[in-house]
Amino acid sequence: MKALACAVVLIAVPCVLPGQSTSPEPRGWTERSPFRPLDLPAPNTIRLGSGRPGPDYWQQRVDYAIEAQVSTDTHLLTGTATISYRNNSPDVLPFLWLKLDANLCDPHSVAAVLSVPPLLFGDAVFDFSCRGGSGMALERVAVRGRPLDYEVLGTIARVELPEPLSSGATVDLQLAWSWMLPEYGYGRTARDGTLYEVAQWYPRLAVYDDVSGWNIEPFLGAGEFYQEYGDFHVTLTVPAGYLVAATGTIDNPKEVLTDRQRARLARARRSETAVAIVTREEAIAARGARPRGTMTWRFSAEHVRDFAFAMAPDFRWDASSWDGILIQTFYRPEATLWEEANRMAWVTIKHFSERLARYPWPHATTVEGPIEGMEYPMLTFVPGATSREELYWVLTHEFGHEWYPMIVNSKERLHPWMDEGFNTFIDIGSVQEYFAGEAYGDTIDLQPLHLYPLHAVPGREQPMALPPDEQHDLFWAAYFKPALMLHLLRTEVLGEARFDRAFSEYTKAWSFKHPTPADFFRFMEDASGMNLDWFWRGWIYGTARLDQAIEHVVPGAANTATEVHIRSRGDMLMPVELRLVFGDGDAEIVRLPVEMWKLGPRFVYRLHGVRELIGVEIDPRGVYPDDDRGNNSWRR
Repeated sequence: MKALACAVVLIAVPCVLPGQSTSPEPRGWTERSPFRPLDLPAPNTIRLGSGRPGPDYWQQRVDYAIEAQVSTDTHLLTGTATISYRNNSPDVLPFLWLKLDANLCDPHSVAAVLSVPPLLFGDAVFDFSCRGGSGMALERVAVRGRPLDYEVLGTIARVELPEPLSSGATVDLQLAWSWMLPEYGYGRTARDGTLYEVAQWYPRLAVYDDVSGWNIEPFLGAGEFYQEYGDFHVTLTVPAGYLVAATGTIDNPKEVLTDRQRARLARARRSETAVAIVTREEAIAARGARPRGTMTWRFSAEHVRDFAFAMAPDFRWDASSWDGILIQTFYRPEATLWEEANRMAWVTIKHFSERLARYPWPHATTVEGPIEGMEYPMLTFVPGATSREELYWVLTHEFGHEWYPMIVNSKERLHPWMDEGFNTFIDIGSVQEYFAGEAYGDTIDLQPLHLYPLHAVPGREQPMALPPDEQHDLFWAAYFKPALMLHLLRTEVLGEARFDRAFSEYTKAWSFKHPTPADFFRFMEDASGMNLDWFWRGWIYGTARLDQAIEHVVPGAANTATEVHIRSRGDMLMPVELRLVFGDGDAEIVRLPVEMWKLGPRFVYRLHGVRELIGVEIDPRGVYPDDDRGNNSWRR
């Protein structure tokens, strides 16, 4: 019982004194100690040492008023926009940078010239090329009707302002552009027969922030986006008979929806179960209709960072409501598996809202189509699936992105682990709730650990900190390794309650703001009360390996303690869990905190008492990615 009592105390205060560690390696270990502070930017009044936004935190604001037309005969999208850009920075800006992601489809783009290969992503393939279509033609940029000089450089364009934009001032840009919608474009936008999923389709202002100034990393396909927040007013003119699902709420429902559809929507807003706004029979009937002319849809969205839409004449449309949020699913009649999708979406939005921060927008909508999976504010694209499990995983993953990065707006072009990784981590809990009691839900938390030996191959694995365009295995580095990292931080380092509180507080503190890795590191340490520099260094900035070993056991006599000699043979440090087996058949669990390694990679755990120790096992639950489990146990 003494060993067990010691283990309980060790979670908070080590009961083994530092002097009990033998054979330290003072020069090689302490001069490059794994516990040394990370080299982070100095905190200031914009970003505090606590990891929170400071009193002088600022970010720019961009509002969009867009009018666009889509021809299903030519697949041409033409648009005009007024972009209102407010300079909240303390700096004077002589020029602005636009992002033209659709220009990746230009045959002269960097990605096209390099013929960037598809991204092998687990069992899926993300094709960053463009089949059909063309690059975005930026036809006009003006201020107050006066044309401005601009230079297109691949997927970005520099706009020369008529006069420098001072701090606190606003400029309104007028733009005109066109884009031939591709059959499949850079894994984000596509058309499949009469169905269109359209994203990253208009010129967007690049982010100007306190960390990097202008963020102008080119779009090559793998890196997603980093945007400013603002309000959108979008007018879309499409062929009559098409239903449109989009970011934002419909401002003219009487003009675009039938009386029956509006009545059903009103009922769905009071229902926690799905209401068919457009039934299967109605969708099939609409498929054969060919009404003439066009119809104009008007949408508005507040405090979002992007706008996407999907349209088809034959959508089935289900809707329900949770806590005043309209949950919508749009899918084609053949996608019968999607009849459960609305319930899946309802559970997903509720799950994340209750654990992270409440979903902030009026609707959460997902659309079935050819895109493998993609997220935009209030709107996600999810492919048809072959199983309930596959459908739920992709659907909950894309909706999880509404929190990371649509609410907590990190820079995906450089730090994909902060959105894809955070999201994959929270998705596991969502799956566990939906499939509770089923094999899929009860084992999903083991998936990242089981993927470790397949992807964390010495000599091939890359640090998570590398940008996505430099990752050979983005599936691992951006998605599942960070999910494993956060899972172990929660369950083995901080404890579930301590982690959950800190992670939720981080989400709320940085909602609708731009956090950096340093902000996250500092916040989690400040909120949890534990220095974690050793943890981030091992998991994010290198490819450290974990190998915890029992070197030998020295049995004690009447007045001496039994000594269990433990060594960390790898570069990665983690706490140690021991299972002690005694001659009387009893067994106990001892948890040793990571501070055991403060004096070096060797540690001696002393067990006082007269009971005979006959066996010791490290990591008896098998929760760690230990390189060599053959040295994890000792038997007398």
